[in-house]
Amino acid sequence: MRGRQLGRAAICLLAVVVAVPVAACGSGREAVERPGPALVDGQQADRDVERRAAEKAALDAYSGYLAASRTASRRSDPRAPELSRYLADPLLTRVRMSIREAKEHGAMRTGTLKSDPTVTSISLDSTPASVEIQDCLDASGYRLVYAKDKRVVPGSGGSRHLATATATRYPDGRWLINSSAAHRDQPC
Repeated sequence: MRGRQLGRAAICLLAVVVAVPVAACGSGREAVERPGPALVDGQQADRDVERRAAEKAALDAYSGYLAASRTASRRSDPRAPELSRYLADPLLTRVRMSIREAKEHGAMRTGTLKSDPTVTSISLDSTPASVEIQDCLDASGYRLVYAKDKRVVPGSGGSRHLATATATRYPDGRWLINSSAAHRDQPC
């Protein structure tokens, strides 16, 4: 009986000794790409789906933020309801204040703003989950003008520059843009 147990142990040990050098001989790429257990593959597939969904939701929120900001700025309406559909504080308050200040000075935004955003990082394990976005904004056709006569406000010319934003998933499941920065000193 004892001999049989020792025989099994020897076979297991031999299997481990034989398997280790074979696994170690593969290149790093082969070892990474080798499929793991079915459960891990399923979990990885679920994770990939979750990452793609987060990326899409974040880019949709970013696109909505730009559109809502343009519309609210064109109407000089800092309380435009579409702003709160895509923005969260502190960015929501900052955008509203900017629109209100322009309105108080008799100005409004007009023209087109071109955007080409890409996701630079996705952090689903953080609390809350977030997605970082980088964009090359072309604001050369987007002007601050006086509402009365549509003259361009001096010094308000736009440019092509780098912009960054963060989309965050809130407890209700919505992805909202809560921070954004224009890097006008970094042309793109």
